[in-house]
Amino acid sequence: MHRLAFVALACAPLLVQADPTPAQRATAARLTAEKSAACLAAQPFYWELGNQTQPLVGGKAGENGPERGTQMAIASASKWLYAAFVAERRQGQLSAEDVKFLHFQSGYTYYHVCRREQSVAACQESLLNGRGRLNPATENRFDYNGGHMQKHAVLMGLGSFGPDGLALAVKQALAPALGPDWRLSYSQAMPAGGGVTSAADYSRFLRALLGDSLQLGRLLGRHAVCTNPQSCPHEAVKTPIPETESWHYSIGHWVEDDPQVGDGAFSSPGAFGFYPWISADRRFYGLVAREQRQGVMSGEPGDKPAVASVDCGREIRAAWTDGQPRR
Repeated sequence: MHRLAFVALACAPLLVQADPTPAQRATAARLTAEKSAACLAAQPFYWELGNQTQPLVGGKAGENGPERGTQMAIASASKWLYAAFVAERRQGQLSAEDVKFLHFQSGYTYYHVCRREQSVAACQESLLNGRGRLNPATENRFDYNGGHMQKHAVLMGLGSFGPDGLALAVKQALAPALGPDWRLSYSQAMPAGGGVTSAADYSRFLRALLGDSLQLGRLLGRHAVCTNPQSCPHEAVKTPIPETESWHYSIGHWVEDDPQVGDGAFSSPGAFGFYPWISADRRFYGLVAREQRQGVMSGEPGDKPAVASVDCGREIRAAWTDGQPRR
């Protein structure tokens, strides 16, 4: 009797949990964006999740949130766009020097900020930015600083361009993939942080990366370097990511591969809370779009808009993946 029961149990089919349906995923993502503690802390914002052909779910979360077409300063989310510009100009064949600059290992780290009227080169060479000098103490080590891209843009022939010229150069390079009506401007001639665009236009960029119509789509996650001075002090100087997590940095974008909480997504969060991402399996994109200046300079990571948007976006991404809303 016992033997028969054992045999019957052994031969019984294993129960396999079915993948969530698209409707279940969408509902879980929406409930998370609207009600989870992490996303309540980041509201108001516009959010979206989609694949390489179209948006799949999204909307406004919180009172008086931005629209899909609202123009906003995207801060460091500009870095992903500049890296894509370089990849297009190089036809996907980046030089070792390109990689060094786009990994933030070039040593050009005396940079702070540009004035509105300055050109790319005038900003790089200003007294405020150390006269454009190289800092030997940071060369060949990761140091999160806009000076790497500022100097690289000069080397790419963009030095004489102000904000409008820089925007035109980037748009012309990306237009074959994104279309002539794709919108991007710059508040200052800062390739690494001066971008102004909308969730609608940035999502078009993310879909192009997923569809490999941009050269950078094939380079996502390539050549990634250690960024946390706590875990690799000889390789990294400074990171904006809370030092409780260890991410890597690829070609103008992050790889969220912390061993404890990372899911391998590619992303480029901006200081004001604009957070675009692509899933590790390169099937989906998403973004949390907002412009929040309060808390940017806070010493507490949890008060920074970028960190709050990442925490929220990570939960939306997880809810979409397993169909379970976060609380």
